[in-house]
Amino acid sequence: MTVTSGKDMLLRLADGEGGYDTIGGLRTKTFSLASGTVDITHADSPGWRELLPCGGIRQANVSGNGLFIDDDAAERARSLFFSGEHETWQLQIPGFGDLVGAFQITNLDYAGEFRGEASFSLTLASAGEVTFTAAVS
Repeated sequence: MTVTSGKDMLLRLADGEGGYDTIGGLRTKTFSLASGTVDITHADSPGWRELLPCGGIRQANVSGNGLFIDDDAAERARSLFFSGEHETWQLQIPGFGDLVGAFQITNLDYAGEFRGEASFSLTLASAGEVTFTAAVS
């Protein structure tokens, strides 16, 4: 993965018509992928822990903060949080690829300073399979 601008990472929400809408003006975005393990060490193991290949639960988490740049994006995020529904999200990472899957908003924060802009942050947790498509070089 070559050096790329953080502004080019996009968090997008399915628009219901086969496309995606960028969600707000996110200034920072973070994603993490994790995989649990299943320990299968037994009495005849050679003294090292043994793990079941592909045995653990995989998960993806995405978080970001920034500014809502239109009322529709703010309303969709708020609505999804309060309904608890899963929706298809896409995270585009230039030079790496795209992650697409069902996510649930698990955290939605709003903040603002007296002489500054109002901002928001959100956290998404995967709620099913997440597919990965590598970036084309």
